[in-house]
This record gives sequence, C-alpha cells and structure tokens, in this order.
Amino acid sequence: MSKNIAINGAGLVGSLLSIYLAKRGYTVSVFERRSDMRKGNADAGRSINLALSNRGIRALEEVGLADELRRVAIPMHGRMMHDKSGRLTHQPYGKEGQFINSVSRSELNKVLMTHAESYGVKFHFQQRCVQVDLNATKATFINSGGEKTEISPDYLIGADGAFSAMRSAFQITDRFNYEQFYIDHGYKELHIPPGKAGEFLMEKNALHIWPRERYMMIALPNPDGSFTCTLFFPFEGDTSFSRLSTNEDVSKFFNREFPDAVPLMPELLEDFAQNPTSSLVTVKCYPWVKNKTVLIGDAAHAIVPFYGQGMNAGFEDCRILNLLLEQHHDNWDVVLPQFQQQRKPNADAIAQLALDNFIEMRDLVADADFLLRKKIEAKLHERFPQRWIPLYSMVTFYDDIPYDTAYRTGQKQKQVMDEVMKTPNLESTWQDLNLEAIVEKLEALQ
Repeated sequence: MSKNIAINGAGLVGSLLSIYLAKRGYTVSVFERRSDMRKGNADAGRSINLALSNRGIRALEEVGLADELRRVAIPMHGRMMHDKSGRLTHQPYGKEGQFINSVSRSELNKVLMTHAESYGVKFHFQQRCVQVDLNATKATFINSGGEKTEISPDYLIGADGAFSAMRSAFQITDRFNYEQFYIDHGYKELHIPPGKAGEFLMEKNALHIWPRERYMMIALPNPDGSFTCTLFFPFEGDTSFSRLSTNEDVSKFFNREFPDAVPLMPELLEDFAQNPTSSLVTVKCYPWVKNKTVLIGDAAHAIVPFYGQGMNAGFEDCRILNLLLEQHHDNWDVVLPQFQQQRKPNADAIAQLALDNFIEMRDLVADADFLLRKKIEAKLHERFPQRWIPLYSMVTFYDDIPYDTAYRTGQKQKQVMDEVMKTPNLESTWQDLNLEAIVEKLEALQ
C-alpha cells in the first residue's frame, strides 16, 4: 500500500482527513499557506462559530474527538425569530432532545491539528501552493521567505477551500467541468458581547434570526456569553451595503430593522466599519479525481452557509473516503473513482438545499402559513416517525440518509404539503387532518 500522502490545506477538512489517514498507517504531511493559528493568527472576518450537527459529530466520533468538542459546544434546540417590534417566536429544530451545536471554527481547527500531530502528522505552515503536476503527482510550494519546496507524494489531496489552488490545476485539463455562482448578498460579522457578569443577553440555546424578507441577521452563541452576529445583505440596490456608507446610515438602518438588537451591540458602528464585507459562492466541479490527486471538501463543492452543512458535508467526505478505504483494503485505484461518484450527487443536493434554505430563513420563518406547515409536519413525524421525516431533520439529524435522498424526498413532501395547505380553514382545523392519508400520498410518490 502507498504510504506517503500530502494534503494541501490545514483547515477543518484537511486536518480531520489527516487524522483518518494517519490512523490508517499513512505518513501524512499537511501544507498550509497561512501561519499556525495556534500561535494567534485566526482569519479575521470569517465566521468564528459554525453549526456542528450529526454528520460532523459522527466523523469526530470516529477519530475520538466528539466528546472533547461537545464540552465546548453550545446546543441550539431551535430558531428564535425576532420581528421588528422585538416579539419572539421559537421554532424547534426537531423532536425534543434534537439540536445542533454552535462551535468555534478556530478552536475546532486547533483541536484537530493538535490531535493530528499526536498521530505523527507533520504540518508545514506559510507554504503557498504555486504549481501542481497532475500527471507526475508533484506540487511546488513557496514559503514566506520565497524558498521553494517540491514534493512527490504517492497521493495528493486538495483540501484548500473554495478558492483551491489545487483545483486550478484541474481547471486547465481536458473535460473538467467547473461552475461558480455568487449570490447577490454578502455578509458582515458583528458582535453582541456578554453581560457584565458574563451572562448571555439573549436565549443561549437557540440560533437567533431577524428575518426581513430580502435580507436577515442571525446570531450564534459563544462559550464566553457573547453572540456572533452575521448580517446577510444585498451588495447593491435601494437597501444594500452600497447605501450604508456613513455611521448615520448604519445607525438608522439598524434601529429601524433590528431595534431589539441595537441596545445589545455597543460596538456596532466600529464593527460595521472595520469588519470586511465578504461574498458567498457556490462551487461545483467534476471530476474530483485526476490520476493520484483528489479534491475534497470546499475545494470540490463549496456551498453557501444557510443550511449549516458546509463543514458537516466536508467532514462526511472524510468519513466516506475512510470507509471506502476500509472496504477496499486501501486500494486507492478502486476507492477514488467510487468516492467521487458517491459524493458528487450529495454535494449537488446540499448546494441546492443551502440556496433554498436562504429563502426560507429570510422570507418564510416569520410567515404564519410556513409556521403552520412546520407544525403539521412535526405532527406527522411524531405520529409516523419513520414514514414522514421532515426535510430539515433528514439533513441535520439523520446522518444515514444521503443528502441526495433527503433532497428528493423533500421535493415530494413539498408536493404533498402544498395540497394539504389548500385545505379550507386549515388554521382552525389542522389538528383534525387525516395524517395517515397524507403519509400514504407521500408513499405513493416514492
């Protein structure tokens, strides 16, 4: 079996994959263009917390890290919607006891790197990939001092994110399909500090959303009592980043749209001025494998963050690749084609789900019909737990259901529920619906 593996990218996915491979007995080297974040250099302006759900937890369990991460994670049991008057509405994510976790991106990354080093993984920081030879399985890196390093591993893995240098080499090869799509919205990180005694100033165990139709703000809790807020907002137009050019513009906008949040954000104007406005991209490409080089995670399938599944999908990539190596006795010639064939439809499905969920989060979560639809679906799941699983639950809590299956089932559920929602006086009669007949309609479509 080939022993030397090089991974470009020491982010979440590259670090996790290095652990899986080192545990299998490979000699693993990881190259990263940034400096070591454990020495105080995390990326400014990137979300400092992420939603870790069952798919990601399952992968962390397999490398022995789930319990450690759960200790620093904050469970979020549902969405807390804030309307313009500050009125709150809570919508559970699933059944009682089901939740997603707010975790620190940088802390999780640090834990993964340190754990990887304990298995003998070697990290090389400030190494920028400048050339990849896919035929010879070679890569060239330049460090901050301009020195070149050329490597020739047995296998080369690109885990270097949405703007992957490794993928750039794929893009100049024959019959490589590539597509990137930016949505019209960007995002900006903002901050709600903890109270004077370190307490949370809003409900701790919820993902907070201020849905405002064409845009929204969300907030996730941090262990220190603070919340990381993210404003998802159009770049251009009447109400957009381009129109918020002065402190007065920003202040007026926030006081009008998020009046209950403003008193909790003493550094709003400074944060708005100093934090970058970042874009949101979806990347699709294929094939992910060329000879002995493979793309994984965002390098193969970057998605927008509105389903909270980017990290979870990347972690699932690592788990599935490891599973295939186990099943095929580390025969990479068999494993790599199977990996891309299995994961590509699931990557496309979660990309679409993430785009769809943006519309749901910003437009629908405050809509009475939408909330009624969710109540009916929850009732169906409670009564027929295996025959009707809501789409969000399939994606978030059922890690044995592939994304592609969840997407297709969700489309059928939508078709059935669209008919149910036409029932006269449904608001007052929904408790009397024939739930079995609804489930049978879904099964007839399968």
